[in-house]
Amino acid sequence: MNLQAVRSIYVFEMSRTFRTLLQSIVSPVISTSLYFVVFGAAIGSNIQAIDGIAYGAFIVPGLIMLTLLTQSIANASFGIYFPKFTGTIYEILSAPVSHLEIVSAYVGAAATKSTMLGLIILATAALFVPIHIEHPLWMVLFLVLTAVTFSLFGFIIGIWADGFEKLQLVPLLIVTPLTFLGGSFYSIDMLPPFWQTVTLFNPVVYLVSGFRWAFFGSSDVGIGVSLGMTLFFLALCLGIVTWMFRTGYRLKN
Repeated sequence: MNLQAVRSIYVFEMSRTFRTLLQSIVSPVISTSLYFVVFGAAIGSNIQAIDGIAYGAFIVPGLIMLTLLTQSIANASFGIYFPKFTGTIYEILSAPVSHLEIVSAYVGAAATKSTMLGLIILATAALFVPIHIEHPLWMVLFLVLTAVTFSLFGFIIGIWADGFEKLQLVPLLIVTPLTFLGGSFYSIDMLPPFWQTVTLFNPVVYLVSGFRWAFFGSSDVGIGVSLGMTLFFLALCLGIVTWMFRTGYRLKN
């Protein structure tokens, strides 16, 4: 593997984050803090504990996952779309750099940024509610797996998009609603039986449940199922990215 090429792309993408620190880090943290103020303090004080967990603490994994998903997609999709927009993607494709190295650099940078942001939000949440993580290694595992998986998903969107408006289409109309309906702010056990069944078709449920289990040792879905669904989605994204590079889909024309 050409580590120098991977490092060059990775460092370039990371430096872009630090050049736009206000937009990349500060803005998402402030937005998430407002969720804690509104849901955790104002509304949470009037909601009973869920599974013995105070509501303010219960929503922490969901809020981190909401930010992690949206930021992973945004970072990766813009990272690969901008070279397409400016035409520099052809220089990268013609360079002695393999497809694996290109994907590793762009996805690695996007996943690193979103993981950093998730940890910052976790530290910010500790200022609002007491947090105890029962399984810290599992928490880190789910954090990294989710960041990598949705960075790959964002990479796919960046290649598919042929305009800046399409970069926001999938996150705004699909991913964000699925996250809100995936148990981020409630337990699916609170829903009627029919809607519990419908909710299980939402892939975000398994991500939030696995992440919440790492915090509290309890979740709506078993930890094995959550991990299996996460790995399945990761493999699916890898397969699509591989197909895109082999066929040159929206990369060579």
